[in-house]
Amino acid sequence: MNLQKVSFKNKDGQDLVGRLELPANRHPHNFAIFAHCFTCTKNLTAVRNISKALTANGFGVLRFDFTGLGESEGDFADTNFSGNVDDLVAAADYLAENYKAPTLLVGHSLGGTAVIFAAGRINSIKAFATIGAPSNPGHIKNLLKSGIPEIEETGKAVVNLSGRDFTIKKQFLDDLQHKPLAQILGKLRKPILILHSPQDATVEIKNAEEIYRAAHHPKSFVSLDGADHLLSNKRDSFYAGELISGWAKRYLTLDTEQQEEPKTKHQVVASLDHDDGFSTQMKVGNHFMTADEPIDVGGNDFGPSPYELVSAGLSACTAMTVQMYAKRKGWKIDNIEVHTSYSRSHAVDCNECDIDSAKIDTFEREIKLTADLDEKQKKRILQIADKCPVHKTLHNETQVITTLI
Repeated sequence: MNLQKVSFKNKDGQDLVGRLELPANRHPHNFAIFAHCFTCTKNLTAVRNISKALTANGFGVLRFDFTGLGESEGDFADTNFSGNVDDLVAAADYLAENYKAPTLLVGHSLGGTAVIFAAGRINSIKAFATIGAPSNPGHIKNLLKSGIPEIEETGKAVVNLSGRDFTIKKQFLDDLQHKPLAQILGKLRKPILILHSPQDATVEIKNAEEIYRAAHHPKSFVSLDGADHLLSNKRDSFYAGELISGWAKRYLTLDTEQQEEPKTKHQVVASLDHDDGFSTQMKVGNHFMTADEPIDVGGNDFGPSPYELVSAGLSACTAMTVQMYAKRKGWKIDNIEVHTSYSRSHAVDCNECDIDSAKIDTFEREIKLTADLDEKQKKRILQIADKCPVHKTLHNETQVITTLI
């Protein structure tokens, strides 16, 4: 996983801080934005786990702190639900300007409700998912019962939520009164996935039913049976992330689908676009893979380097050759590991050994056997390893005939 700290401006010019998670071995096929729950932050364990599950399936995921929470600037007391929706729009603008416009929104609890409103304002969004979301933003009043009389009388009150004190102003409550979620859902024509636990003691399951009834098809519901509201059990949060990923791919265009696979009459073809650095798409036999260079030399490290591929060929060929020989001789080798590294080392026994700069391509190969063999058999195995076809090719004089096509 490639994790980056990012920041962008909300509509009032304040910095919102987030984490952008990118797949470790490829470019993201789509970007998603995660909206956390009321008074939570981007670092809630469930938020991180769901983001990791999405990233593992090729998504780039931006999770950030709403205004006044976590690392983001602003005073929480001056925020409201509409501000959360505005923050999601600002996050989408940031991705569109610096990476690629997001196509998926995911929201937890009140963040899920905010996602519904934001989905109608962000044109690039193709699908959205809610987790334990209330069907009415006004549901948050249930958490503020003890402070509502004071808020109504004085304009604000300090309310303790999950062990933390928050100042809630009357403008927050007033804003919640003017958010007809059912009406918004009735206008949306985008796929929605609703995840909710029947055991959710904070936001009752009936909220999921109300969201489902108000939404248009295609709409889907999945029961997170046994999970609590915060998805405290990591199995529940990873499960939710995997579900969202698999569901969303049905409605999204994957970049890998847009790329024309390289075709060739040869055994191997490598294809590299101008803007891809060293990240090279390859068709190797009937298999597709990526080759790259390490980050310290300007690559993305999305795949093995060219010399690592050569070393891989030597290791694989050695293992196959030794096992094939051992089976023919009736020797049982439970396992063989072939460890290979490439470097340019000072030449040994060469015509220019007196020249300090004389170097030669060197493959260091170590073989580990799990087998009940005597010393004579082990010695023979080493001889056979040197006879593997790739080893012979590296020792033989070769030619590369190159033409333009």
